[in-house]
Amino acid sequence: MAFALKAPPSTSSTATSLSHPMRQRHAAAVTVAAPGRLVVRAVAAVTAPAPSAKRASRSAAGERGLSVAEAMSRVRASGKTAFIPYITAGDPDLATTAKALRLLDSLGADVIELGMPFSDPSLDGPVIQASAARALAAGATTDAVMSMLKEVTPELSCPVVIFSYFNPIVRRGTGNFAAAAKEAGVKGLIIPDLPYDEIRGFRKEIVENKLELILLTTPATPLERMKEITKASEGFIYLVSVIGVTGSSSGD
Repeated sequence: MAFALKAPPSTSSTATSLSHPMRQRHAAAVTVAAPGRLVVRAVAAVTAPAPSAKRASRSAAGERGLSVAEAMSRVRASGKTAFIPYITAGDPDLATTAKALRLLDSLGADVIELGMPFSDPSLDGPVIQASAARALAAGATTDAVMSMLKEVTPELSCPVVIFSYFNPIVRRGTGNFAAAAKEAGVKGLIIPDLPYDEIRGFRKEIVENKLELILLTTPATPLERMKEITKASEGFIYLVSVIGVTGSSSGD
């Protein structure tokens, strides 16, 4: 699971260096990736709770299709911490993923990260590796995931962001992938293994399809490079909390 940090006033030099440039450039919070992301394996047969006042007002106004930046701006204006859950698409199957997306939205998710299953998730630990393997075995292809999203996203009040390694995007063609994501109702992309220096070649397709490219920084990112990333990132900045694969450390 990813957690969004509010950026409260602080005299800490560390807090200032991380939050201040982002607060000036974006009306969005910083997102910190916990050492392990939560993987939802199934959705129990539960009754969705009544929508919150915030979501009820959205529904009454007929609002749909919020961008990530808009969603995060609302969170920031409310003074709350964003709820950004992560699930792997297709684990255990895409029908369950569709139910999970609807349930997470009804529970108040501000943004949902949907992991695109990949055969070599090198930055993830055994839990998400196993989740991706189950999804691929169940037939969660890129086309199948996009088809499911096209059916579900019109029902959601929060934006969906695809978390994908770059290889599946390149295999499909960056322009084709971006166009398919837009058609499926996706609002943004997180590509953890795409180097910052190489985003320029992909930016054109991102802009043309009105997607937001969410960039990452790590504890090892130099401050000057971090400033460049905060200027280039859209929606929010994904701040990796520890160096290593997901689930590899307690973070202390």
